[in-house]
Amino acid sequence: MIKIEHMTKFYGSFPAVIDVSMHIKKGEVVGFLGPNGAGKTTTMRVMTGYTPPSEGTVTIAGYDVITHSLEARRHIGYLPETVPLYLDMEVTDYLRFMGQMRGMNRAWINERLPAVIDVVKLGDYRNTYIQKLSKGFRQRVGIAQSILHEPDVLIMDEPTIGIDPVQVVETRALIKELGGEHTLILSSHILPEISMICRRVIVIHEGRLVADDEPGNLSERLRRTERIELAVRGAGEPGEVISMLRDLPMIVDARRDNSASAQRDAGEGIIPFLLDARPDREAPENVAKAIVEKGWGLINMHVIPMSLEEIFLELTTDESLEG
Repeated sequence: MIKIEHMTKFYGSFPAVIDVSMHIKKGEVVGFLGPNGAGKTTTMRVMTGYTPPSEGTVTIAGYDVITHSLEARRHIGYLPETVPLYLDMEVTDYLRFMGQMRGMNRAWINERLPAVIDVVKLGDYRNTYIQKLSKGFRQRVGIAQSILHEPDVLIMDEPTIGIDPVQVVETRALIKELGGEHTLILSSHILPEISMICRRVIVIHEGRLVADDEPGNLSERLRRTERIELAVRGAGEPGEVISMLRDLPMIVDARRDNSASAQRDAGEGIIPFLLDARPDREAPENVAKAIVEKGWGLINMHVIPMSLEEIFLELTTDESLEG
């Protein structure tokens, strides 16, 4: 559906995006992550045909965004970070205008409008002037214009930025629903947003792609230590358990878990612990064996996957990822 081959974009002599290649299949929901200035917005503007690449090729549904620009754009719905709304127009009039701009005939517009307004829950505001809408409802109008012409691909740049928490939750739910019907690229620096919606994450840093994988696979690839939660019964003093665990060769650190959730879940005589272990598939087994040999009870134990925040920080620091 989307194919980018060795795409580079210069602004003057400054390379905003450098030799980027990615393939996104039909129906995929992809999170596009990167710090401010990393090249996310530039890449999406090239995808949508708003600006040409300096080098390389970009195709949408088989159409080159430069040589077959109109055909490519018919397959794209774009929600930029700042939505280009005409504030002195009513919602319905604006959407009709946007439909005409995209080459939709009157019958198609009349058929799509009620469905789109229902999807984005703008029914009570269809005849309201856009300038009177809150930021969150203006964002819904922006989403409505992006899906009006039934595109195959949706590209959304920071769709929840600047709206209140209630609208954020509702907008995320709407985007997640749209992801089931479209190929979706979602740019955001709000990491929980990506983890809730996307099954694939592409990370760009200083104009270059530094990762492209499922969040779980990235976690395994980047993990330098494993975090292990466990609970022990019948051990007496926590210090004795901590000392024993720290003596194990694969354990980097061991400490009592004083978090509120761990303390709440611990029963009488049960002590929760947190371990940092070197990446080793046998670490949990060796820890369990050592606890049992001491005659203590192992109540539970599980490895905590790396959070998307930790993955993001690992990928966007200047330290070598190979180290």
